[in-house]
Amino acid sequence: MSSQNPIILVDGSSYLYRAFFATPPLKNPKGEPSGAVYGVINMIRSLINQYSPTHIAVVFDAKGGSFRKEIYSEYKATREAMPEDLRVQIEPIHAILNAMGLPLLCVEGVEADDVIGTLAKRAEAEGLDVLISTGDKDMAQLVSGKITLINTMNNVVLDPQGVEQKFGVPPNKIIDFLALMGDSSDNIPGVAGVGEKTATSLLTEFSSIDDIYQHIDNIDKLTIRGAKSIKQKLIDNENNARLSYLLATIKTDVAIDLTNEQLKPKPYDNNKLREFFEYQGFNRWINDLQSGSFIKAKTIVPSNELINNDIESDQLINAQSDDKNYQTILTSEQLDSWVVKLKSAQLFAFDTETNSIDHFHAQLVGISLSINPNEACYIPIHHYYLGVPKQLSIDEIIQKLKPIFEDENIKKIGQNAKFDYCILANYGITVKGIAFDTMLESYVLNSNERHDMDSMARKYLDHKTVTYDELTKVDRKKVTIDMVDIEQTTLYASEDADITLLLHNHLWPNIEKESQLKKLFTDIEMPLAIILANMERTGVLIDEKQLNQHSKELKIKLDQLEKQIHELAGEPFNIASPKQLQVILFEKKQLPIIKKTPKGDPSTNEEVLSELANDYELPRLILEYRGLAKLKNTYTDKLPLMISEKDHRIHTNYNQVGTVTGRLSSNDPNLQNIPVRNEEGRKIRQAFIAPKGYKIVSADYSQIELRIMAHLSQDKNLLDAFANDKDIHRFTASEILSKNEQDVTSEERRRAKAVNFGLIYGMSAFGLSKQINIARHEAKFYIDSYFERYPNVERYMENTRLLAAEKGYVETLSGRRLYLPKINSSNGIEKRAAERAAINAPMQGTAADIIKTAMIEMDKFIDTQNDKIKMIMQVHDELVFEVKENDIDFIAKQIKSIMENCYKLAIPLKVDIGIGDNWDQAH
Repeated sequence: MSSQNPIILVDGSSYLYRAFFATPPLKNPKGEPSGAVYGVINMIRSLINQYSPTHIAVVFDAKGGSFRKEIYSEYKATREAMPEDLRVQIEPIHAILNAMGLPLLCVEGVEADDVIGTLAKRAEAEGLDVLISTGDKDMAQLVSGKITLINTMNNVVLDPQGVEQKFGVPPNKIIDFLALMGDSSDNIPGVAGVGEKTATSLLTEFSSIDDIYQHIDNIDKLTIRGAKSIKQKLIDNENNARLSYLLATIKTDVAIDLTNEQLKPKPYDNNKLREFFEYQGFNRWINDLQSGSFIKAKTIVPSNELINNDIESDQLINAQSDDKNYQTILTSEQLDSWVVKLKSAQLFAFDTETNSIDHFHAQLVGISLSINPNEACYIPIHHYYLGVPKQLSIDEIIQKLKPIFEDENIKKIGQNAKFDYCILANYGITVKGIAFDTMLESYVLNSNERHDMDSMARKYLDHKTVTYDELTKVDRKKVTIDMVDIEQTTLYASEDADITLLLHNHLWPNIEKESQLKKLFTDIEMPLAIILANMERTGVLIDEKQLNQHSKELKIKLDQLEKQIHELAGEPFNIASPKQLQVILFEKKQLPIIKKTPKGDPSTNEEVLSELANDYELPRLILEYRGLAKLKNTYTDKLPLMISEKDHRIHTNYNQVGTVTGRLSSNDPNLQNIPVRNEEGRKIRQAFIAPKGYKIVSADYSQIELRIMAHLSQDKNLLDAFANDKDIHRFTASEILSKNEQDVTSEERRRAKAVNFGLIYGMSAFGLSKQINIARHEAKFYIDSYFERYPNVERYMENTRLLAAEKGYVETLSGRRLYLPKINSSNGIEKRAAERAAINAPMQGTAADIIKTAMIEMDKFIDTQNDKIKMIMQVHDELVFEVKENDIDFIAKQIKSIMENCYKLAIPLKVDIGIGDNWDQAH
């Protein structure tokens, strides 16, 4: 299209329906439907702002039938009556369009298509360019060198080549095409049995319907599948074919007493528009009216001037505030300009907007970039709403940005960059040079803080950001970001990139001045983020049939348990209802009340039921029921739904900042909580399988926190036990009880194990007595004896409490700081809890640092192995791999060696290796 300002003809009737069904079901403050009003007006407003037309008309179908109904009484007979919620929105749409100064046309006896066709062909004859805004495929017959279609739903523009590419036939054959295949939406019959492919094939061989019937005897000679059958269908349905041709033909000679001069828009009425928008609750548009940005096209002006018409539209788009320069990238020239900036930048911040938080399946909606503070841009890619401006193609954007994102010498900053890395990987971009992540910078500085951007901006920059919820709440309804106005999204997304850069500038100097924190960030947390991203993308292969079978078995067991529970209770009740359970246990069965809820009701939590289960059958069965129900609901039912159709794997999300101690957590699904100590939990692990030709290898650090305690306390007895590879629990029992190791019973070993692990979590004699079900004085004897045998452990614990109270934090061996805000609390309960955390955190945090270091070293090894090994899971102190069967012995030894030697303690680290066809076998 050559003209700068084409005549725009809007198919109002087409977009009424599309707006009604494509826009969320909005209601205005009076409770009246307003979604179609919003959709139609937004579409037309965007068209005007994009094309600045000097001539425009919005055309609607007139009331009553058209001449086509007289030709064929069944025309459009299958269409349902217009929904009442849509009908009541027509009048407000017309009123707003009138207030916008736009010519509205309705001509009796014909349809909107015919009016548009007549105006378009008349303008073409005068040498003018025409842009028809429609979603109706019938209009493709009008396309020519001067007439173009635009589908404002997705901003696709069709010229003659575009029509042929879309439909398989050029514009001059569209009527014949529709006549052959029919149109169910208009109830145009066509030729029964002839679909789109057959119609295209016929019109490749013949020039028209007439040509086909003139040469009907030649049809069965064609190399078209089922040619003989097609010939008979054409003969049997000739009348329908010719009728359909008449019905599908748009009239281009409607008597319209209208000059081009009358298609010029009048000045729009700000006051009336404000009144209408207030009534409909379109508050954002009221603000746009006030700022003069509702209509930016210089060809259409307000009747009561509110803006300076000399201001260019680009200036209006970019001047959001005095100190922010945020730009929407809609042209190749704009993108090229930013590419030049990025190439010369030493560092830039980036962010992605997506239609989902599922990193493996999400689609890009846009990308934002920032090089300098307060300067950023947003590149919309896939916004999808009525009236969306034309966006650059994803292919062009990737072609121009891929070399920059993959250039390791151009450093990048992200906020949760792991997610953005995964999203861009979905599009074939392997981002390199991610040097900083503001979420991880915040985490390294203080793991107790909130690490989301909105919270950090408030805390560190004293800035209130536009939140995602605020952005995606349009007229009080939630929508996805791809349906949000591009200009609004530019403010949000550009701010995200800008704030990321500003946060880095604030946080990094505080890390850089602390050498251990800097090393923790650069050597552990930052490289780990990309390793986790690749693990997430690799995923875990799942045996769906095994899970479904297990789910059925659990259902049978749950039904049996439910029956037993109801029999013991003496009546049926909802086992999942705490209220009903209270009645059964404490009113009907008169069981002792052990604990109460904050509201004063008898508690039925797991701790209470566990204590009651020692003496009563009913709570024991309820506990068993709860455990099985949790497995079924959380895993056997849900895991199959999480299997990706792309690769039949589950792709979890590892959270690097989810715990204060540095340990990783995971969600969707949570791999950390799949039970390993009972048969039903192990059956779930059996569904985590190796692909053909591979084995699952599990590498689990043995008693890592106790080994760290030995290192930290430098207790000679404890160090000697580990150095000599003793069974630490049996050795502890022999020390406490003053007997030979070989004489220690399994029960005594169990109690010593509870002491070993309990004390590193700051367990008291009371807690130990409850855990191993012994008298409190006996538990005190165990603890006192333990400290007599391991005196440096007690000394380390006491020193740690004092140091924590003095500094307000404790540290891991890698320098990770774990802040304890309640360590000097006047509340005794809070203070003791903080002291217990102070003792345990250095061990748990150091364990986290060790396994993270192991993952980094393993990743280096994996890079040399050409797909012989993949790291697929991290769970507690365990790493899980897929390893090729032929290389299993060599690689298993390498895994053990790397993990045991990646971090130096005073005593050796020990890794247990397991191999199997599934995770359970390998563990």
